[in-house]
Amino acid sequence: MKKKSVINLIKYYVEENDAGFRSEAYEIAKDFDQAGDYQLAEYIMALMSNANTFIPQINENESAMFEKIETISDSLWLPEDITQDLLGIVHAVAHNAGINKFMFQGAPGTGKTEAVKQLARILDREIYMVDFAAIIDSKLGQTQKNISTLFKEINSFVHPEKVIILFDEIDAVALDRTNANDLREMGRATSAMLKGMDKMDERIILVATTNLFEYFDKALVRRFDSVIDFNRYSQDDLLSIAEEFLNKFLTKFKLANKDIRMFRKIISLMSPIPYPGELKNIIKTSIAFSDPEDGMDYFRRLYYTVNGLKPEDLLKLKAQKFTIREIEILAKKPKSSVARELKESEKNE
Repeated sequence: MKKKSVINLIKYYVEENDAGFRSEAYEIAKDFDQAGDYQLAEYIMALMSNANTFIPQINENESAMFEKIETISDSLWLPEDITQDLLGIVHAVAHNAGINKFMFQGAPGTGKTEAVKQLARILDREIYMVDFAAIIDSKLGQTQKNISTLFKEINSFVHPEKVIILFDEIDAVALDRTNANDLREMGRATSAMLKGMDKMDERIILVATTNLFEYFDKALVRRFDSVIDFNRYSQDDLLSIAEEFLNKFLTKFKLANKDIRMFRKIISLMSPIPYPGELKNIIKTSIAFSDPEDGMDYFRRLYYTVNGLKPEDLLKLKAQKFTIREIEILAKKPKSSVARELKESEKNE
């Protein structure tokens, strides 16, 4: 052990600096571990996990394994079935029955991470997201040890009833261990994850997110009390959500012109309509990039984003079931010109 570490320990003790003392102790344990004295390293970690005096608030300790996530979230619109499942989590947690581990699975952009923020807000809890980049290590056996350390830190929160642990994109350590392409090292990592989850403080809520659920280790899936499918969006759900985004961004950018019927026609040209994450970006950029002096410009930009072509082909616009008035707006031509050009084009066909 380095002299500097001894001095720091004494200094932090005298100053009653709990976070500093604990951080230094972890560094000492890490040094012993790297030197091959695994038993002593584990013993120090066990002492720190059981200590009453120097138990960290993770945000104060600034652990390399966690990142605190703000619970303030944008409005989140979800299908009724998913909303009811999230309310079920709230009810289950309120019963204090040890139902505390949940998996949110679904395609990117379906709102999994945002839903965790909403849960934190409703339950008045703080979110600590695990940084798997700090967990996965190329050294043989080190990832397994890091996961063990991770769960010791998870179980040492001062107020576990105020914490949500987020395993965002847990795929890095959770894919099927029987897969022929899976490294043996990651199989051990998954085993360490199983043990850690089994011993986790039931007052802490654990939420894992993934978009690779079909490849998951089945033993790990069984450790979760509930798996919520975020892929359950109908086309009507997505159209309604698109309209909510439209209202939000028109207000934000102070644009008053709105034509819901034409907007829905443009969005419906996408087949399938993308999930909310992508949908939000499409609508937001179309409105943000539009000419503020032309209140209908965002419709043209939206059409271009959806189709990859400017709204100039009048026959195509008509085939897409836009009315003469709507074609007038999209093509930016007088209604009389639209009617005349369409008539001429139809004659020439």
